[in-house]
Amino acid sequence: MCAGEPLSVEEQAAVALPHGAESVATDDLESLDADTPREIVELQPAEAMRLLASVGYGRVVFSFNALPAIRLVNHIVEGGLVIVRTRLTAAVSQAVRSGNDSAVVVAYEADDVDAHRRVCWSVVVTGRARTVTDPVQVDRYERLLRPWVNKVIDTVIAIEPEIVTGLRIGCPMPPVS
Repeated sequence: MCAGEPLSVEEQAAVALPHGAESVATDDLESLDADTPREIVELQPAEAMRLLASVGYGRVVFSFNALPAIRLVNHIVEGGLVIVRTRLTAAVSQAVRSGNDSAVVVAYEADDVDAHRRVCWSVVVTGRARTVTDPVQVDRYERLLRPWVNKVIDTVIAIEPEIVTGLRIGCPMPPVS
């Protein structure tokens, strides 16, 4: 499990990046040209989870027919879990239900990229995904996590992070003397 206090759904709306920034871009980066080297910083798990909670979509990576598969989905982070909704007949739902112990290992990736300024962050959570079956939890997540597509979205999946990693590319590196 990741370190640090997870954000509630209500807190996710107010999440700000370090130093009060609301996106990966900062005023300091406005004047940088494309040739200015950027620093790569490894994120601590708590910061990575805060950043993940600050965006509403990502990519779930799972095994389907013994091959890697990736699907774009929207999510929330609550109680240290990454919650996604999908269709019962969707490949990710089938993969999760096929787990021998009712769980299957997945990865979940989200990012925020400003290609113009060449700054970004990326977070990857790896853990076990399970179908949420408690009717009270399902009802709550159905209210909090609205589908983006015009299909019936009838399954809630919870990913319990076991490995949380992240990178930030941004602040310019100081000149070498």
